[in-house]
Amino acid sequence: MMLDIEQLKIQLDHNYTEMVQMRRYLHQNPELSFHEYKTAAMVADTLHGYGLEVRRHVGGNGVVATLRGELPGPTVALRADMDALPIQDEKKCEYTSKVPGIMHACGHDAHTTTLLFVAKVMCSHQATLRGNIVFIFQHGEEISPGGAISMIADGALDQVDVIYGVHLWSPVPYGEVTSRSGAFMAAADEFSFHIQGKGGHGGLPHQTVDSIVVGSHLVVNLQSLVARNVDPTQSCVVSIGSFLGGGAFNVIAEKVSINGTTRTFDPQVRQFVKERLRQISEATCQMFGATCEMEYIDGYPPVVNDSFETDRFMRVGGSVVGSDNVHTSEQNMAGEDFSYYLQKIPGCFMFVGAGNIEQGIIHPHHHPKFDIDERSMLVAGKLLMSMAVDYLESN
Repeated sequence: MMLDIEQLKIQLDHNYTEMVQMRRYLHQNPELSFHEYKTAAMVADTLHGYGLEVRRHVGGNGVVATLRGELPGPTVALRADMDALPIQDEKKCEYTSKVPGIMHACGHDAHTTTLLFVAKVMCSHQATLRGNIVFIFQHGEEISPGGAISMIADGALDQVDVIYGVHLWSPVPYGEVTSRSGAFMAAADEFSFHIQGKGGHGGLPHQTVDSIVVGSHLVVNLQSLVARNVDPTQSCVVSIGSFLGGGAFNVIAEKVSINGTTRTFDPQVRQFVKERLRQISEATCQMFGATCEMEYIDGYPPVVNDSFETDRFMRVGGSVVGSDNVHTSEQNMAGEDFSYYLQKIPGCFMFVGAGNIEQGIIHPHHHPKFDIDERSMLVAGKLLMSMAVDYLESN
């Protein structure tokens, strides 16, 4: 007897009101990366209530639950992330974050909610389940080194054959889904420059080495890295996110700190950019008589989808949203530590449209007014269930 995927979708629809309530509760009570204590406890308690085998504190704050089908077959993993961001929620709605300076500005509250209700629905079909489903609730996705590495080291992927994950994506309209085979999301690295000049009186600049001027030149010089040093057929981003220095209006700053990120797909380009950043920073500072110390953190590798599993997405996605609403995505320069799972086993990471212009849901991820069309949770849940069932039934 085979699982009736259409029946699973109907069951998920019947849970929609509860899904919205849970997502809004999580949205009001966000926790930062590596501090998801209450969220993880709630997730684990809920899964235990479903009758699943639950492991707590996996690699830190991670939670892993296993549904063992009564029929033999392979094992599929489904993953959601749980952490929020240090951003003040500026939305005017009944479920605005209650925690000052912290909000779910990337949809992880909805990811957690979606996977919890997928688990709930799947638990009622254990008798006809051919194989097993592992539900991975990951901590610390937003901050490198991320939670995936430690969860994998702690056995989250043991005996798992394939993995799927979704990201609700506000730039894509509700009702559409996208992904791509191969390199989908970029490697995301971090860098910092600590410039040491010579401070002094604002009226006597000739007696100083102005670190702000040096830093400003460095920012400008870095713009040539992508424009003139990287093959234009390759994708690369160098972005400055923070420039800190100075205090009083009449004091020339002695020190400046500059922080930023690089995004690449090709390993050789990734290494070249790292080396070129060091060369440009040292040469710029030397030109002005300053010194520079660079720190570089190798962040998440690129998200590389398995071609066979991406073909499955293209086929299965049509059964969820209609074939006209399944698209091949452009490469995306955002980073995701789902990449570490895909380095271990085949799988596919997928975007589910969560934007809605008519509802005013237009703000990008990591924006203080970020929100989603909550119906996208149903699409995400149905897509995850459909991918899992299709894999289990065909293997």
